[in-house]
Amino acid sequence: MLPSPLLLSPWRWFTDYYFEYTECDSTGSRWRVAIPQHPGACTGLPAPVRGTECTFSCKAGEFLEMSAQECTQCAAGSYSLGSGIRFDQWDYMPIGFSSLATSLENSLPGYNSLTCNSSSWAPQGNYLESNRDECTVSLIYAVHLKKQGSVSFDYQYPDSNLLFEFFIQNDQCQEMDQSDDKKWLKLTKHGEWATHTVNVSQRLVVLRWGKKVVNPALLKNIHIEGVAYTSECFPCKPGSFSRVPGSSSCEPCPRDTYSGHGASSCTPCNTSTQYAAEGSGSCKDRPPCSMKDYFQIHTACDQERKTQVIFKWVEPKICLENVTGAVTLPPSGEREPCPPCNPGFYNNDTATCSPCPPGTFSDGMKPCQQCPAGSEPTLGYEYKWWNVLPSNMKTSCFNVGNSKCDSMNGWEVAGNHIQAGAGSSDNDYLILNLHVPGFKLPTSVSSHSGEEFGRITFEFETSCTADCELYFMMDVNRKSTKIVESWEKNKTRQTYTHIMTKNASVSYTWAFQRTNQASDVSRNVARIYSITVSNAVDGVSSSCRVCALGAQPSSSACVPCPPGHYIDASTSQCTECPPNTYLMPHAAPGPDACKSCGPSSKSDKHSLCYSDCHFTYTEGNATLTFDFSSLGPVGSLMNGPSFTSKGTKYFHHFNISICGGKLAVCTDNVTDLSITDSQREKEGPNAITTFICQSTIIPASGRGFHTALSSQSINLADTFVGTTVDNNLEGISVTPDLFPKTSKKVPDVNFYYRSLETTSSCESGRSVVVTLRCNPDKSTTGELSVPSQCPAGTCDGCTFQFLWESSGACPTCTERDYHQIEGVCKGGNQDLLYVWNEPKLCMGGVPLPAKKTQTCEGIEFWIQLGAGLGAFTAVLLVSLTCYFWKKNKRLEYKYSRLVMSANKECEMPVADSCAVMEGENEADMEDEVVYTKPSLLGKLKAIASKRNGDNYENVQLNSAHSKTLVWS
Repeated sequence: MLPSPLLLSPWRWFTDYYFEYTECDSTGSRWRVAIPQHPGACTGLPAPVRGTECTFSCKAGEFLEMSAQECTQCAAGSYSLGSGIRFDQWDYMPIGFSSLATSLENSLPGYNSLTCNSSSWAPQGNYLESNRDECTVSLIYAVHLKKQGSVSFDYQYPDSNLLFEFFIQNDQCQEMDQSDDKKWLKLTKHGEWATHTVNVSQRLVVLRWGKKVVNPALLKNIHIEGVAYTSECFPCKPGSFSRVPGSSSCEPCPRDTYSGHGASSCTPCNTSTQYAAEGSGSCKDRPPCSMKDYFQIHTACDQERKTQVIFKWVEPKICLENVTGAVTLPPSGEREPCPPCNPGFYNNDTATCSPCPPGTFSDGMKPCQQCPAGSEPTLGYEYKWWNVLPSNMKTSCFNVGNSKCDSMNGWEVAGNHIQAGAGSSDNDYLILNLHVPGFKLPTSVSSHSGEEFGRITFEFETSCTADCELYFMMDVNRKSTKIVESWEKNKTRQTYTHIMTKNASVSYTWAFQRTNQASDVSRNVARIYSITVSNAVDGVSSSCRVCALGAQPSSSACVPCPPGHYIDASTSQCTECPPNTYLMPHAAPGPDACKSCGPSSKSDKHSLCYSDCHFTYTEGNATLTFDFSSLGPVGSLMNGPSFTSKGTKYFHHFNISICGGKLAVCTDNVTDLSITDSQREKEGPNAITTFICQSTIIPASGRGFHTALSSQSINLADTFVGTTVDNNLEGISVTPDLFPKTSKKVPDVNFYYRSLETTSSCESGRSVVVTLRCNPDKSTTGELSVPSQCPAGTCDGCTFQFLWESSGACPTCTERDYHQIEGVCKGGNQDLLYVWNEPKLCMGGVPLPAKKTQTCEGIEFWIQLGAGLGAFTAVLLVSLTCYFWKKNKRLEYKYSRLVMSANKECEMPVADSCAVMEGENEADMEDEVVYTKPSLLGKLKAIASKRNGDNYENVQLNSAHSKTLVWS
């Protein structure tokens, strides 16, 4: 709803009633009705009268006088927008504005317990500032529009790592259709205000400004057109005035003047004892001068190459010198010799230093010299003497709340260093900028993607008695300013280096803020002692470096070495690095510039180490061979979804390249909105090409944008470290508990990566481990996942871990992975089959052998043979049994007769008869009787006989004719 003061007439408070309009009916008319000041007092009110038509509105500088229903000019000291609202003073949150804060989804550990109850947009006087914590905060304002109107506001959005959007909802809380360039605000440079305007046709709209992630966004001068009539004029705020009636705005009071609420003119201050800044609502007493009210500078070198330190008051001067406790301006220092020229510059007995001509070099103290044959100048900047500000550097001052310091220098040269200047207040941003149009690699170094094109190194310190902060930022191709690193409070003298991995135009910026709140603290200061930029395309040379000679021995021109070659210092010839090594960029010429690739990695023309998709692991007598080429060149993972506070869906998208020559690419099409189509076609998309990268994806939907948006692309891995089954490699560790294993038959294979780009939270850069796990149930391309405990892919923000489960991650099949099965013998033939061991944990490699057939003897033959042998054995045993039984009977009979004949003492038995006994067979009788030892069978039979107690020997009667007994 509209803030109630907009609907109040000046005379409302002095009567028993006031007028308002009813809602418009279907015919487009309305009525003016009287509303009592006190509910229930309904007597003595004027009768309703027909009001002005619904589309009626007054011009800027006028208001609708309700009693006469006519437009009337605003008096001096006030202003009106006619049918608009303006919010340009932020001492407090105006009525109707509210903040809605929520915590980040899928945040890192430690943020899960973050509460956002205290997070909101905060008024800061001349502007509105969003929260600085990790919460998502929306600024909301609802307004009734009576006609088609517009919304415009000024904002600062300097950091592409946050999402800043503006969208409009209708009375059903549905987001209105907006084009991408109206919904997503364009990036601004650090300290630069931009204006955003959106046309609105709805009647009741809800305006929402949404900010996500840590850095703040700023808003001011919110202007809404198309609201209901203005029934009063707004008085000018203190520090401003409107001189004539019918004004549509108020002017700020000049310096050393002031004004109160609703002023038509400004009152001068007593400048002898008081002062007032521009737009002040009161005069302040001038304080005694102190050390923070003046600063020192070094004068430029004169014709005698002399300089001196002089002191100047900070302008505008507000302090008093001739009072108790005041300090006076120190006298200027003595004239001293100027410092030498910076390396790469020279002077010809003049007051200024000039750059050396191309192909020459100088240390800053000697004349420029030509580089010798077999060498070339090392281009760049090397600023270590600060007598004057270099031509490619600029300094400025700005304050987000006012423009008091816009005309001041932010940094001052001081001989052997450059330091932050005075500024007008302690929360000013003091800016130092260095522009590099591009980079040029030495001819001895070939250009390859991902290598170092140049680097910037600077030495600095900060000396602070209160909170202060030094920012180092960069702007690539004039697209967006990004904070690279920042330092708070006191920092001892130290060096910082940033590496450029792409050839582009870049602006480096240092911004120093003594405190983020305006105060009168003692002066904090930042100093920069030296700034060095290598390979700058427009740089100068302080020395020469060895390069490869041309084909002709007499030629002194340098030629580029082929990729992967270093320069032999003794011969100045290109020498190829050994196999499986890569040439470290910008290393000292020589064999040490070639560094070996990690385990199971190869080099691509000695410039980049990568995996060729093959890995071999041996444990005991078993060797496993892996071929990961079936997984594809690049894998993708989109986790989430997550939602902003108003419901916009977004994802974290990862592109991963584990092997092969194709790298992953992440694009950014949100931060490109500020450039024209012709620039975009010329420069190409804003993309990152590396092994592993991450971007934030906002899918296409009907909620205000029509194409999927990709933003915040970051490089996670630009160096391949190696492949191993171990949990540690070159300082990078795997946490096995993040991805528990269900089988130990096939080991996990870990791919280790590292990013050389450092961040404020990751001083050693980021690292990534991609774990490949054999899973026969997955497809060959497999499935990527992140740890359940860390849904953003990282638990600490620096080490990312991914699991890639795939059947393509299984080892190559060998003879150990299958076994033989013998089929049934049929018709004298038998099949031999081969099947995989279960579960099958291999892929490709040795195929299953084809089915084989071999001759065999069936089971029927062996059954028949066994039956025949059994029958024969049975008959043989029966026959032997009968034979021995019969033989035994005969022997018993003969023995019994022999015993009977021996019963007569001392007589030999007499033959009963010479005839053959009845029952004896003549054929059974032989010519002699032979007495032999009994056999084992005989002894057994004797034991079984009736006279088993007698000791006797078996007698075989071979013949009935023999008359002699023979014992032996």
